[in-house]
Amino acid sequence: MAEHNELGKWGEEIAVRYLQERGYIIIERDWKSRKKDIDIVAIENGVYVFIEVKTRRNKLFGEPTNAVNHYKMQNLKLSISNYIMAHSLNNEIRFDIITVVGKIGEVPEIEHLKDVSLM
Repeated sequence: MAEHNELGKWGEEIAVRYLQERGYIIIERDWKSRKKDIDIVAIENGVYVFIEVKTRRNKLFGEPTNAVNHYKMQNLKLSISNYIMAHSLNNEIRFDIITVVGKIGEVPEIEHLKDVSLM
């Protein structure tokens, strides 16, 4: 597996643990909608939370959230809509971003941005 793929998987594992420690129930990981995906689907207090995870070794090239650009947001909106239709959801929903910065084997820096607008 390529190093960047390993780092991404590690970041998602860190994000899942972080969420579980805060009482989130993980429903899905890497849910696919054609060629697009949702990293994590979780429930917090009855709210379905769709979570994009961005992992970086460092911030030399900017904040990891910068990678969630307009194009990525459009793909996420489509994937979330497809998830809602596929599961006939009628629950409240929200979109979050979790960034994980660090190296495998080290304690990472985690940032959790809640209720991010998909507009």
